[in-house]
Amino acid sequence: MRLQKVLAAAGVGSRRVCDELIAQGRVTVDGQVAIPGTQVDAQIAVIHVDGVRIPTASETVVLALHKPRGVVSAMSDPQGKPCVGDFVADRPERVFHVGRLDVDTEGLLLLTNDGDLANRIAHPSHGMAKTYVATVKGRVDPGLRVRLRKPVELDDGPVSVDACRIVDTSDERSVVEVTLHEGRNRVVRRLFDALGHPVTRLVRTQVGPVRLTGMKRGALREITGKELQQLYTQAGL
Repeated sequence: MRLQKVLAAAGVGSRRVCDELIAQGRVTVDGQVAIPGTQVDAQIAVIHVDGVRIPTASETVVLALHKPRGVVSAMSDPQGKPCVGDFVADRPERVFHVGRLDVDTEGLLLLTNDGDLANRIAHPSHGMAKTYVATVKGRVDPGLRVRLRKPVELDDGPVSVDACRIVDTSDERSVVEVTLHEGRNRVVRRLFDALGHPVTRLVRTQVGPVRLTGMKRGALREITGKELQQLYTQAGL
């Protein structure tokens, strides 16, 4: 299929606009600058426009789920507990969850049928940032931000926080937002345990460019358009 037709179908613009982008040398296919008349296989080609990945494989799907507390991060559960698979049981695609949220944690969980994308998002070496809002016991003082500028030692190695913001604090509880690249089991809970502020509620609010904003518990939405392009680009694909 001609490249400009593939780009137009992916929502980049009209065929004329896509022709101009190609002529200007702003489009690459599999790492090479495309030329007018280039033919591509939309199902396997890796296409970028101005460095932004343009997903073109028609069968690829990426979903965002607001996982409720008490739901297991699994596609099925032998004990019959509520699980992530219950929320996509009626979809035609066979998708799987990207990483996990422990059963007591709610918030943003991505699902996809693209294994390469899933690996890039889940693995900390690829630098996909994840943001959490933690409600913790006790008053958190401004010194917490200073402490988090350096890695905090856990029993399985240090954890580094990229950003920290104190949302609210009182004698009984505090709300803290943290951003990190970690994917280890219960790492945010263990981080705050180590700081002397056990977590009572934890919500993941963002993965890369994808935000939880406006999604009710149990809601599911498909990631498309620029949001999908940004996700692939941040994943280095």
